[in-house]
Amino acid sequence: MALTERTIIDKYEVVGPFKHIQCRHATVIERDGVEISRSFSRHVIAPSDDVTGEPQEVQALVALMHTPEVIAAYEAHVASQEV
Repeated sequence: MALTERTIIDKYEVVGPFKHIQCRHATVIERDGVEISRSFSRHVIAPSDDVTGEPQEVQALVALMHTPEVIAAYEAHVASQEV
């Protein structure tokens, strides 16, 4: 009986006016190749985030969605929220 565990990014969502990218991670546990458990976690990428450590697929999505205009609008919004 061999148990294996793997984590994959199985879903991407682009949300909000500043195009935040949500990446859903699925942790899959299998026994002898048959899935017995799956759990989820997420992380969010904002327009100002460094994505050099992200998979190439995520970097491509960021390059597409986080245009210079979106980044500038997000940074202006963040600056306006500072006290």
